[in-house]
Amino acid sequence: MAKRLKDTDYLFISTCLRAKERNMLTAARMERMIDAATPADAVKVLQEIGYGEFSPDSDRELNAALTRERERMFADLYRFVPDRSVVDVFKVKYDYHNIKALLKAQAMDVDGKRLLIDAGRVLAEDLARAVAEGNFGALPPALASAAKEAYETLSATGDPQLADFLLDRTYFQEMLALAKDSGSQLLTDYVRASIDSANLRTVVRTLRMKGGDKMLRKVVFFEGGRVPAVDILAGAVGGDVEGLFRSSAMRRAAQLGAEAAKGGSLTAFEKACDDAVTAVAAGAKSVPFGVETVIGYLVAKEIEFTAVRIIMSGRMAGVSGDTIRERLREAYV
Repeated sequence: MAKRLKDTDYLFISTCLRAKERNMLTAARMERMIDAATPADAVKVLQEIGYGEFSPDSDRELNAALTRERERMFADLYRFVPDRSVVDVFKVKYDYHNIKALLKAQAMDVDGKRLLIDAGRVLAEDLARAVAEGNFGALPPALASAAKEAYETLSATGDPQLADFLLDRTYFQEMLALAKDSGSQLLTDYVRASIDSANLRTVVRTLRMKGGDKMLRKVVFFEGGRVPAVDILAGAVGGDVEGLFRSSAMRRAAQLGAEAAKGGSLTAFEKACDDAVTAVAAGAKSVPFGVETVIGYLVAKEIEFTAVRIIMSGRMAGVSGDTIRERLREAYV
């Protein structure tokens, strides 16, 4: 049985991360990027906080800059964090993203390597080799089993949505297991909120497509959230999605989801879902040292990466500042 870590075991890394938070993309820096005279000036704001140089006109270079920053972040944390399972909760999604991208690319007979994000537990090139050879034995057990099942399902049915579901189901199961193994209730709550968010998005998208009860009954929801999957189905069929999440962190998101299902703003709904999940981790801000500081830092960096992409993609496309602001998630720092 693994030794239970104490808050004081995180004293050194907590001090380091609190210092790093001062050089993150704050709300004020986001505003500077949005209001910058040119996209090149927006890039300069990122360089002030440690991002390398990249062309303000190249989506490929933007992706590369984000990848480098992710790699640096995870490498630093792996060196100093007492329990790597905490970090793996945030790395595991990249493994599953990459497998999904590779399987779809193979089915379409195109090169999917440009879609990969090399930030997971498994090197992207190793995942690419596993998919190309149809041999997943060298991957972590849960990922290997899900990848094999998705690979065989996609080959047999040609249905990418079914393959995605099989991978997403295992992703959430593995994410929740890692969170529980860490012993952090905050991290477990964060993952459970993520599962609730995924289920709520599924309900809203299905209702928005005018699928009705028949289509809803075909949807399979993910287990592990605060709201049981069976209750979500019953509530969705009964037309009371908002009521299902009334006492959870997803309450406001569910309200906007009910509106989005009838043709309201999907942008506002999606933002509310992400903000609700982030809010669950907000308790980490008041903890001086402990596993919570690592969780808070990882959540903050994920928000930062999303913000960088939204702002820079918007600036490259000539999108108005107000539209960019509507798409941004709440800043953590």
